[in-house]
Amino acid sequence: MSIDDAEMVREFLTESYENLDRLDRELVSLEKDPQNREALAGVFRTIHTIKGTCGFLGFGKLEKVAHVGENLLSLLRDGKLLLTPEITTALLAMVDAVRQILGQIQATGQEGNADNTQLLADLTRLHATGISPESASTGKPAPPVVQTQAPPAEPKPETLPKPEVLAPDPKPEPVVTTEAAALKAEASLKAESAPAASGTSSAAQPSSNETIRVGVTLLDKLMTLVGELVLARNQLMQYSNRVEDAGLQAVTQRMNLISTELQEEVMKTRMQPIGNVWSQFPRTVRDVAIGCGKEVAIEMEGKETELDKTIIEAIKDPLTHLVRNSVDHGIELPEARLKAGKPRMGRLTLRAFHEGGQVNIEISDDGAGLSRERIRQKAIERGLMNAEQAARLTDREIFNLIFMAGFSTAEKVTNVSGRGVGMDVVKTNVEKIGGTVDVQSAAGQGTTVRVKIPLTLAIIPALIVTCAGDRYAIPQVSLLELVRLEAEQVRTGIELVHGVPVYRLRGQLLPLVYLRRELKMEEPGANEKREQEAINIVVLQADGRQFGLMVDKINDTQEIVVKPLGKQLKIKTFAGASIMGDGKIALILDVMGLAQRANVVNEAHDHESAEMFFGAVTAEKDKQTFLLFTGPDNAHMAVPLDTLARLEEFPASQVERSGTRWVTQYRGEILPLVKLAYVLEERRKRLRHPEFAQETEAADARIQVLVCNHQGQRVGLVVERIVDIVDDTTEVRYPASRAGVLCSAVVQGKVTELIDIPAILQSAGLESLQPQENHAEVVQ
Repeated sequence: MSIDDAEMVREFLTESYENLDRLDRELVSLEKDPQNREALAGVFRTIHTIKGTCGFLGFGKLEKVAHVGENLLSLLRDGKLLLTPEITTALLAMVDAVRQILGQIQATGQEGNADNTQLLADLTRLHATGISPESASTGKPAPPVVQTQAPPAEPKPETLPKPEVLAPDPKPEPVVTTEAAALKAEASLKAESAPAASGTSSAAQPSSNETIRVGVTLLDKLMTLVGELVLARNQLMQYSNRVEDAGLQAVTQRMNLISTELQEEVMKTRMQPIGNVWSQFPRTVRDVAIGCGKEVAIEMEGKETELDKTIIEAIKDPLTHLVRNSVDHGIELPEARLKAGKPRMGRLTLRAFHEGGQVNIEISDDGAGLSRERIRQKAIERGLMNAEQAARLTDREIFNLIFMAGFSTAEKVTNVSGRGVGMDVVKTNVEKIGGTVDVQSAAGQGTTVRVKIPLTLAIIPALIVTCAGDRYAIPQVSLLELVRLEAEQVRTGIELVHGVPVYRLRGQLLPLVYLRRELKMEEPGANEKREQEAINIVVLQADGRQFGLMVDKINDTQEIVVKPLGKQLKIKTFAGASIMGDGKIALILDVMGLAQRANVVNEAHDHESAEMFFGAVTAEKDKQTFLLFTGPDNAHMAVPLDTLARLEEFPASQVERSGTRWVTQYRGEILPLVKLAYVLEERRKRLRHPEFAQETEAADARIQVLVCNHQGQRVGLVVERIVDIVDDTTEVRYPASRAGVLCSAVVQGKVTELIDIPAILQSAGLESLQPQENHAEVVQ
């Protein structure tokens, strides 16, 4: 085969694949509107184009399949037959056969040995015994279409629309539609590959001299070069920041602007609308629904949402499985839906949108929803947990069990699902590209699966951290927040639960992972040394669970170019590498792999581990919001947050004396201050006290104050240290052991005294804010 012939075959394959994808959509659409003659004519022309080109290229087997399909379509186009589900199924099978032969041609250059005898017989039978529009309306069978002569000759070239056929001059060439060529080029460069509706004039499409076809390989090469340019830019900017040269800095800034703009434009060439993937789903839904005896309509929102081509390819199979699973498992049979008061036809909705630098994809059905009890029972049967543990699972934990390998609640195995494979693969494949998947369901209302994925994998924003002298990059998509604990907070704030270090962040147990330890860089005596130093915690999220990664230093955020690791270096902790501005390598951390390696997230979803890290689940209605603070002698204390107006911190030097009371100027008024330690320790014998600054050890010290309303005026309660705001229950209680305390209760796993603010203020002599004598108890 000559170079010219090979190029013609490649062109033919490209055009044919585009046409077949359009045929899938149009045939499914035609089934709902069989009388749409314009659409039928468009389908006929597409098949005719494929068949005509086969003759030029010598693909006889492919030509024969397309020719029989064309004969059937000609009767439909001319109104001599009515499109029925059986005919639609046969035509779709013909499209599949053509696609299979094209795949063989692409792989081997030959048409392959597939046996299409039965398909050809079915198409011929339908051509001869189909249903005419007249018989469909009268209910009588249509007279057989007797073919007494050779199949009708192909339409002459001059009878076809001019834009669809290129004259074979000077030698035979493949028949190429101008519309398809323009659309293909536009898909490569402008990521708008969805073709126009059937029957639209090609004149409405971009003209061929405005667009060109560019191979994906070339785009990948451009992306690689842009990545190298970004690395060079980072190095140049780092160097210019160290050199005091105005000219160099000006050139660097210009270089930065140009490279950033170039990067954005090249990224656009790789972006494609998610509708390119979704276009196959109407056919998928139709086939699965027919196989299951169901009626399902599909709706798609946000088809124009764009993603990088690499991401598009990666999510195609996971999304296909989710769609098939929703039709097979989610939506009920028509009779069951009618019994439940629902429309006979089920609805499957696909929705895509950008949010927070990610693409969100939702697959929702209005079916029966997931059965919590069936999933719970299946987990017990498989030995994943005992009955007591299963009873404590939240709805989210129950529903996400379906992503475990081999987990299935199907009562019978079908050709679609029920073998317990697929959903775990969906989760694995989504996580491979840095995404997450979650499921929510309501009994009788349906199920929604939410997939979050990055826009691109080539250039990503990342947080750069240092550990043991080396730099590491953390993809920003997994980053929630940064927390720094000073040495004193390390000693008092980090606890051990079953031997695992945790930190209470806003009332939630945050498991801590030491990056040094996971990288096997831990030094002897590291634990003792760590207690004497401040630490940096990077709060990350993996599989819906939060954990804190402890690093030596947090540097900054920047865009990095992702470089894949070689096979020898592919381990669970690292997702890739990048070159920093100084030319050194930084490994990119795999957040999910790191969480699994540290047992923060485990594939078995052991509930006891979940409880260990995240606390027992309690009913929301029983929870109350508390402010936690430290009282005298480091006592754990709390007060309901709704009893406070504000939390403030003042310099001790701002405190003044007003008669027998300590006060401070606050928001245009005088705020009386009550020091909790004096009231609780009942130091009433001391009528005169040293200056407030001396009590707080230094004039530049600061005091923490709970501002509350008392008898229509604000009063400040001075505490040792404000710790946190948490939501918790106080089911376990014990009577108070001193005045000013309501009771003792277990809050966030610690015995905590609940303060009675009115009693405290009364004990401090503030039952009335009118001036009184002998109020030595007021803050000193």
